[in-house]
Amino acid sequence: MTHRLQQRSVRGYPVAAQGSGPYGITAGSDGSLWTTLVHDGRIARMTPDGSVTLYPLDSTSCAPSIITTGPDRAVWFTRAKDGRIGRVTADGGTDSFALPTPDAQPFGITSGPDGALWFTEMNADRVGRITTDGEVTEFPLPTRGGFPSFIASGPDGALYFTLNQADAVGRVTVGGDVTLHPLPTSQAGPVGITAGPDGALWFVEIAAGQIGRLTTDGRIREFPLPRRDSRPHAIAADPASGCWFTEWGANRVGHITEEGDIDLFDLPAPSREPHGVAVTADGTVWVALETGSIASLAL
Repeated sequence: MTHRLQQRSVRGYPVAAQGSGPYGITAGSDGSLWTTLVHDGRIARMTPDGSVTLYPLDSTSCAPSIITTGPDRAVWFTRAKDGRIGRVTADGGTDSFALPTPDAQPFGITSGPDGALWFTEMNADRVGRITTDGEVTEFPLPTRGGFPSFIASGPDGALYFTLNQADAVGRVTVGGDVTLHPLPTSQAGPVGITAGPDGALWFVEIAAGQIGRLTTDGRIREFPLPRRDSRPHAIAADPASGCWFTEWGANRVGHITEEGDIDLFDLPAPSREPHGVAVTADGTVWVALETGSIASLAL
């Protein structure tokens, strides 16, 4: 395994006031980038030419968090502070759907293999499913205080999610059957997760400073980062090979190969607190910076 600090041109695109909190990010079906403004209660859309539109939500304190493109070509996102799932269309139409469990604190969300959206409930030890017309089903997890966080659709037709406080990655079928995969490292704090181009699930361990790889038959391998205090947060598959991840505590973006070789790229000051990461079809890497911008790493 090799670790290299590389140089790459970084361009920033302001999308809102400093401190507004761009947090989750996704590439929309229309070629735009969408990001949540976690501190402002808004959603930002940036078109390929760099123009930005802000969509206010019905609550400025709802804390929109993770965002994904749905099967209906709208974007869907979690509202962590008021227990709702939100939806925005390209023309600015907004909806939100209340969850049955009070104080569930939804966080991760992804499109599932069944035409629905799947999400985590951090405070309720549950994984939820919502159809595009707003029907919600919840599935309890065999944990207490496990803090389910990010969730991703796996290559085997199931959903995989991180359990931040249980040091495990969970798997749930579309029928609600749950399996847990404990991590080798205790107090690892897994957060972001994605399906890699190699047919495995890749995740980050924010507390241990590691990247993990889980095969669908349950084998786990962990790759320590050069800075164990770098606080890796989110991870996204690279269409070409490997995965990209953010280092929230080190102000960097990294790339890891299937073999565990790691390249790291510094973000220029004052680009602090990189959170969400997305990779578009052309290979451009986009990062949500909590200070108010979206950054791109040039090809």
